[in-house]
Amino acid sequence: MSQEFVIEAFPRGDQGRGASRRLRREERKIPAIVYGGNKEATPISIWHNELKKALENEAFFSHVLTIELDGKKESVILKDLQRHPYKPLLTHADFLRVDKDHEIHVNVPLHFLNEDSAPAIKLQGGVANHQITEVEVICLPQNLPEFIEVDMAEVDMDKVVHLSDLKLPKGVRVAALLQGEDHDLPVVAIHKPRGAKVDDAEEGEEGEEGESKE
Repeated sequence: MSQEFVIEAFPRGDQGRGASRRLRREERKIPAIVYGGNKEATPISIWHNELKKALENEAFFSHVLTIELDGKKESVILKDLQRHPYKPLLTHADFLRVDKDHEIHVNVPLHFLNEDSAPAIKLQGGVANHQITEVEVICLPQNLPEFIEVDMAEVDMDKVVHLSDLKLPKGVRVAALLQGEDHDLPVVAIHKPRGAKVDDAEEGEEGEEGESKE
């Protein structure tokens, strides 16, 4: 993991809806909580705009983050994020403590490479149909990937890429596959558009009619 995210946090004593509203309105902070790791949950507050800016980076969601509170640092991952129903505001964040000896469950984005240049798309007129854009993985914190690549150049026409086809980094497992073959879901496939298939079928029929007349 090449990037590091450090979040400045502050102790939070008052709790409840009224206190949370004052926190957001008067201090431009949002309430949050750090829990797990065989420790008591710690209520904190963090700068709203700082978190909002960090969320613009896709890697923030699949990274081990650092919470800095009263000069002490803890490694965490973002487990839940609440937003205002109609305003562009964050309202609450949940962070889970992690340590290097215990596996974590994290949703990691999929990056689809070479989609425009894939032979089945560029040369054969196929269209990519994405079923999944992220996948839940299980791994130790130090093995957590920022993303998982899917090379579309290797996907033939009408071939379906399943979860079991993903090339995973060492020490990383797909959570769904641990539940059995029935959970080996499709990730992406390349098919010809429906209209193109009809046209191909009609051309084939016309060719057969011409041959029969001869």
